[in-house]
This record gives sequence, C-alpha cells and structure tokens, in this order.
Amino acid sequence: MPLTLSLRDLGAAAPLAIDLGGVVPQVVRDLDASAIARLEVRADGEPVRLGDVASVGGSSGDGTIECLGDFARVHRVAAGMTSGAIVVRGSVGRHAGAGMTGGTLTVEGSAGDWLAAEMIGGSIHVAGDAGDGIAGAFPGSAHGMRGGLVVVCGSVGSLAGMRLRRGIVAVGGDCGDAPAFEMRAGTVVVGGRIGSHPGLGMRRGSLVALSDTPVPPPTFVRGAAWSPAFLPLLLQRLARAGLRTAAEGVHAGCWRQWHGDGLTGGRGEILHRV
Repeated sequence: MPLTLSLRDLGAAAPLAIDLGGVVPQVVRDLDASAIARLEVRADGEPVRLGDVASVGGSSGDGTIECLGDFARVHRVAAGMTSGAIVVRGSVGRHAGAGMTGGTLTVEGSAGDWLAAEMIGGSIHVAGDAGDGIAGAFPGSAHGMRGGLVVVCGSVGSLAGMRLRRGIVAVGGDCGDAPAFEMRAGTVVVGGRIGSHPGLGMRRGSLVALSDTPVPPPTFVRGAAWSPAFLPLLLQRLARAGLRTAAEGVHAGCWRQWHGDGLTGGRGEILHRV
C-alpha cells in the first residue's frame, strides 16, 4: 500500500496555503508513518508538522505517495523529486514538480502556475488544466525546463515553455500568450488555440501548432511547406502518453514552417498544418 496523505478538516483554522516541499519519495522511503507525520512543512509561511495539516497512512516502501482529495491550496508537490511517483487524486497548487530530476507526477485534476518550472528530468501528466509559466524559468533564471516530458491534457496560461532549454511540453487544449518565449531549445506542442506573440525571442527549438494557425511575430520569416520526418514519431509518442489531440495530428501531412526569431539568430521554428 502506498503512502497516503489526506488534508485534515480544520474548519476556520485551515491554512490558506501549505508548502509540501521536501515531502518526496526519496526522503520518506525509509521512514514509518509516524516519522513522516513529524516532518516539517510550512502552512501560511509558518513551520508546522506534516501531521498537523494532513493525515498520514500506508507505507512509503514502494516509493509512491498518493495525495487524496483537493490539494489546490497545497504547493510545491513533487518539487525536487528525484525518483519514485506522486499521484494527486484531485487538483494541485503552484510549483508542482518544480526542479524535478526524475520520477513521475500524475495529477488527476488541474495544476496551478509554474508547473514543472526548471524541471530537469522525469515526467508529469496533468489530466486537467494548468496555469501560467509551465516548464518555464523563474524570474532572473536563464533557463526553464532542461529535460523530461510534461503533458497537460487541458489548457494552459501564458508563457508556456519560457526559456525552455530541453525536453517536451505538450498541451492538449488552448495556450495563452507568448508560448516558447525566449526558448533556447526543446519542443512545445499545442493542440488548441495559441495566444499572441508565439515564439517571441526564440533562439532554437520547435513550437508545433496541431490545429491553430498562429500569427508569428514580424521578426519570423515564412519558410517551406513540407512534412518533417520527426513529427509523426513525436506525435505518436505523445498519443501514447495520453494526449488525444496528438493522435489526431499524426497523419496531418504537410506543415508550414516559419523561421525565427530573427532578432535572436533565427534558428527556431514554428510549425502549423497547411
């Protein structure tokens, strides 16, 4: 049986925000439930014991943590995870999976802002929506996500893949403004509508629009219409990962390529179906 966490019903005394950073499989694997309940977390900025805000059950021996219920006010779930698995049976707050280097995070609901920010490895799957800055760089950082796979089946906010350095970010629904902003390398795939300024400041990498026809910034140059060999392989992989819109684009055929951003070298690309 995996380790289970359920938020306590504290009524009016319930904290508005809980920081679960540090409660990850590699930390709790060799601890019993009572020791895990004594781990320090933060509630509304104050240090508390995990057991004060959540009921702890099961065993951590298999490297899996299950968060049961609505964790929308719980932040930094799976932040810094190196191995194992965390499954959230509901929604989760901001900074989920930030700085992950391995393991898997599965969210059956939606996620807040900065999902997978500066992630290095591992995989994240969100069944619902996510907020702004997914797989992006924190303010002042040169690089966002540097490896791994992030799949959001719903829609996301603005600045998805900001300064992405490596890895794949796939969005099944719509995407807000400035996806792939100042992107260094890697791939961002969007199944629905794309907001304004896609690829602004892009240096390298690919932004792939599966159904929309985005308007590139004026610093992009229109390229050829062709069928890149890597796209069917990429979309098949994303379809296996549960992205329905990727499966629909596998046999799309011809794609229009745009080269940019010309102000930063012009070695990136935006691709959309013709």
